[in-house]
Amino acid sequence: MDLLKPLALTLLASTALAPDAAMAGQQKAASSQKTAKPSPSLQAQLQQAQAQMARMQAQIDALEKKLTVLAEGQSAPATAAPETPTLAAAAETARHADATATQALASAEKAQGAIALTQRAVAATKWAANTSISGEMFLNLSNITQHSGGANNPASGVGVNLKRAFLGVNHRFSSKVSAAILLDADNVTGQPSTVNPLTSASGLVGKGVYVRNAYGEVKLHPALTIRLGAAEMPWISYAEGAENQRHVERSLLERVGYGNPADWGVHLSGDFLRQGDTSLSYGLAVVNGGGYRQARVTKSVDVEARLSGTWKGFYAAAGGYYGKRGNDIESIAGTTASSFRTATRIDFMGGYKNSVIGIGGEYFFARDWNNVGVNPALFALSQDTASGWSGFAHYNLSRQWRAFMRYDQVHPNRMTVRELQDDLFVGGLQFSPLKFVDLALVYKRETVNGGSLATSNGVVGCGTVATPNAFATISGPSALCKGNGTYDEVGLFTAIRF
Repeated sequence: MDLLKPLALTLLASTALAPDAAMAGQQKAASSQKTAKPSPSLQAQLQQAQAQMARMQAQIDALEKKLTVLAEGQSAPATAAPETPTLAAAAETARHADATATQALASAEKAQGAIALTQRAVAATKWAANTSISGEMFLNLSNITQHSGGANNPASGVGVNLKRAFLGVNHRFSSKVSAAILLDADNVTGQPSTVNPLTSASGLVGKGVYVRNAYGEVKLHPALTIRLGAAEMPWISYAEGAENQRHVERSLLERVGYGNPADWGVHLSGDFLRQGDTSLSYGLAVVNGGGYRQARVTKSVDVEARLSGTWKGFYAAAGGYYGKRGNDIESIAGTTASSFRTATRIDFMGGYKNSVIGIGGEYFFARDWNNVGVNPALFALSQDTASGWSGFAHYNLSRQWRAFMRYDQVHPNRMTVRELQDDLFVGGLQFSPLKFVDLALVYKRETVNGGSLATSNGVVGCGTVATPNAFATISGPSALCKGNGTYDEVGLFTAIRF
């Protein structure tokens, strides 16, 4: 009988531990250098193997006792009574060992389940750590007084409005690869924030949500980051950062419609130099030209570029735009192909800012921006140019209080409607009680002389049907609106970010 137990134990070791033989060998080799703590999954396997060994040991013990009883029964006299209590004790021992083994197996399975849950929790935590959610809202409570040709405009009145709302998600797959999406709600009424709906049906809440950003990003080098999809354009994003008052008023180009804040295409950016307060950066976008609200397929692409730098608080940038603005699409078969002009624009910006003060300015000159699709054969005087400038400044009274002002002047039709001019003044006092909350008491006044112009504050000027972009034709000149318009707004403008 003493030979049976080692034989059974040898059989148990060969069956229960065979799957882990390779791993045990590796652990033995590693233990010669450093004693390592078994991994959670290995501990569960060891517990399961121990339970199997305990069950086999109990069976061997019971079998050994049974054989002992049988052997004693054969050697005892015929008149001797069988030792039934010994058999009962052996059976009880076997049952107890089997219950112990079953409990050990259950503990091993429970440990294995806990390990799986932990692994899933670790994976979820890692995903969350690499994912960020951000949001921004521009809310205002304002009193607006608008006149067109001396008469009150329906946009006049008092109200609360959501000028803009952004909700974004960014996920980083590695240190070089990431993806982002940004939703843009233009206005809760479903119309431009400057239009006052005249009926309840035209002012339904919930319209006007767009995909502003949706791109994949690869950072190959500090001097080369590539984004594919809808992303911020090089110039307007830079101008907004320089002025840092986007929740009060859009930057110069976006305010008068001479640039897109974002577009679909390939976007490149990077830093040639960044050391201390000195930097040299660039931005380059090859896009379809229709803006982020129009993902068009075009026969040609548009290009916008910017080169900017900083030095001891001073900053400067130069840029430009060239393309068809998304209008160069394939004509319908059998029809005459359209003739398109090329829109061009040059941009300059510069200034100085530190922790207390900031002052800067922006200038642009554009050619054929709003008449790309005008056929020169039908509109002999269709060529046009536009220019504008903006000056802005701020003074930080304390860490929470800021005084600011800005003045814009734009000539949108220098060749076709020379007298048309837009002027905008913005001034205010801003209080920032929290890091991500800005409250600004603002006064705006915009005037348009010699016609009408669509800006971020609505159509300002004469309310007739004619527009400032109506060109003289071969048959005769078009009738242009000569009325003037004013726009006054006093309100509380807020920016809430998270």
